[in-house]
Amino acid sequence: MTTTHTPSPRVRRSAVLALIGLITFGTGCALVPGTRMVTFDKPRSGAEEPPAAEQAEIHPITFKLIQRLTTPPPSPLDNPALEHEITNYAYRVGKGDILNIIVFEHEELTIPAGSYRSAAESGTWVHNDGTIYFPYVGKLAVAGLTLEEVRQRLTEALSGYIEEAKVEVNVAAFNAKRVYVTGEVRKPGPRPLTNIPLTLLDAINHAGGLTEQADWDNVVLSRRGKEQRISLQALLQHGVLTENRLLRDNDIIHVPRNDALKVFVLGEVRQPTTLVMGRNGMRLTEALSSVGGLSEGTADATGVFVIRPGGEARPIQIYQLDLSDATAMVLGAQFPLVAYDVVYVTAAPLALWTRVVDNLLPSLQGYNLIDRTQGR
Repeated sequence: MTTTHTPSPRVRRSAVLALIGLITFGTGCALVPGTRMVTFDKPRSGAEEPPAAEQAEIHPITFKLIQRLTTPPPSPLDNPALEHEITNYAYRVGKGDILNIIVFEHEELTIPAGSYRSAAESGTWVHNDGTIYFPYVGKLAVAGLTLEEVRQRLTEALSGYIEEAKVEVNVAAFNAKRVYVTGEVRKPGPRPLTNIPLTLLDAINHAGGLTEQADWDNVVLSRRGKEQRISLQALLQHGVLTENRLLRDNDIIHVPRNDALKVFVLGEVRQPTTLVMGRNGMRLTEALSSVGGLSEGTADATGVFVIRPGGEARPIQIYQLDLSDATAMVLGAQFPLVAYDVVYVTAAPLALWTRVVDNLLPSLQGYNLIDRTQGR
């Protein structure tokens, strides 16, 4: 498996906009073999740039290339650290919680809920200073304690008044701690943390699951000003349990839209358009079939190209598929596309494609240079 450099979203968007602009607006700089881009007679400094086609890496699409570009799915993986956290989890009382305190054999210290009041309405509030008030005891600091610790402190405090006091403490209403689930889930909003451990997967399920527009491979967990990228695809589809997390107070889970997972199909196809990749990605043949295939009579079957914007350490990559042999569709069906790929079908013979490249790539390279000089 070969690790490839992934350009920033800004670089990819800039590159795609440059391509669309060249195709759409050029009368003097149209993307037609033999034409040239207008430079407006701007002065140049330094040595002459080599032809754009020489600055890009062009690869024929072969089975060996597909094997190199295809990342194998992850293997199932246990998460013993998470299991340990869940096993040792204990809810700690916080400000705003309501406690239900029972002192057995001393009904005068236990406020009954009655038929018209719930346990939450008749319970003992944890005040803003983190204390509760209880008969005989007075104020008792409980914020930050586990329920067992609260029970022990109450038992000790009551020991001067009640011999061998038997006390039970539980939480009638969890108001102190919560997490937030936002973005492409069916029921976004806050979720309380309770005495039952809450994992990221649990929170997504409680929020009704993902919508059809969710990007499940780039979920973001924000915790104390730091972000972690979580792949629900790896977790749910491949059983990589290390992608799951035990949630803490004020965690934010954001499920982004799949708007950034775009592929642009242009040139000599029946319906040039922008496609959005599904949860399982997209292959080249799938993209071509989604736009109705190549235009009969105008498209050059040898000139099906995938243009992949580069980055600081990687030049623009161009992959070429020769569909003059129909069996090459099998190759296209296995070639994986990535976000902001441009699939371009040329009407020019393959021998003239380098002229198209020379017109196209200077703008792409220029946008990448702007991003680097601005420190993006």
